Amino acid sequence: MGIVGNLTADQLQSFNSQGYIVLESFAVDEDIDAMVRRMDQLVNDFDPSSTASIFSTKNQQKLTDDYFFESAEKISFFFEEKAFGDDGKLKQPKQLSLNKVGHALHEIEPAFKKFSSSNKVSSLMFSLGYKRPVIMQSMYIFKQPGIGGEVVPHQDNSFLYTEPQTCTGLWLALEDATVLNGCLWAIPGSHKKGLVRRFLRDEDGVKFDRPSPSYDQKDFVPIEVKAGSLVVIHGDLIHQSFENQSQKSRHAYSLHVVDTDGCQWAPENWIKRKVEPEPLYVS
Repeated sequence: MGIVGNLTADQLQSFNSQGYIVLESFAVDEDIDAMVRRMDQLVNDFDPSSTASIFSTKNQQKLTDDYFFESAEKISFFFEEKAFGDDGKLKQPKQLSLNKVGHALHEIEPAFKKFSSSNKVSSLMFSLGYKRPVIMQSMYIFKQPGIGGEVVPHQDNSFLYTEPQTCTGLWLALEDATVLNGCLWAIPGSHKKGLVRRFLRDEDGVKFDRPSPSYDQKDFVPIEVKAGSLVVIHGDLIHQSFENQSQKSRHAYSLHVVDTDGCQWAPENWIKRKVEPEPLYVS
């Protein structure tokens, strides 16, 4: 795969066929180091007593609170489900207890904004056919050693729905991602079968509109990548990751982009922004 944002005809064909592509060496070491260092500072300055919000892909309705909803335009910290003991206290240091930090890193933090708004990212989105691409959320995902939680099979369009559907996930490996430390897994071609369910927000909180289908794990393939590689994920692709049972973390930076040209943001989405985000452009 190439290292520039503009996709070749072969890359576009592969993406349309498989529902994802891997762009090796997409991010340079300088940008990776800057994002990792800044996250270290943010975590060091974070007071865990200020929140005990837990992120879960299994039961977010029970665990969701105002802190989660307000994170769309802030930098918020979310713990792993297994981070707390029966006494309600962290079982290990906060640096090894967080699931992720999100969801507006790309807007607020310069190190993350530099990469997210780069010509490389912008031209990638335009090469996918976007007319007015907008980043709706960003996440720094830790996948902690030993407790990094499972992310169950899902589609990004479920959470970030537009009409017509336009969500694309950009998943940047900040560290090597392997089968041992919880790399992504996907069902190639599953995006062709369409969206199976939606994640909706109403006055009672959030919920899926229907149960998850069952999937045959033999259909999934691992996406092992080196640090600096970008995985581009179609919004309807079924993908997941397993628990990190190794002693090595699997840090990643994830962006989700939608098109705002002729597309409507669903009012039932969990993200309800007060200020419309700026679109990406190529300078």
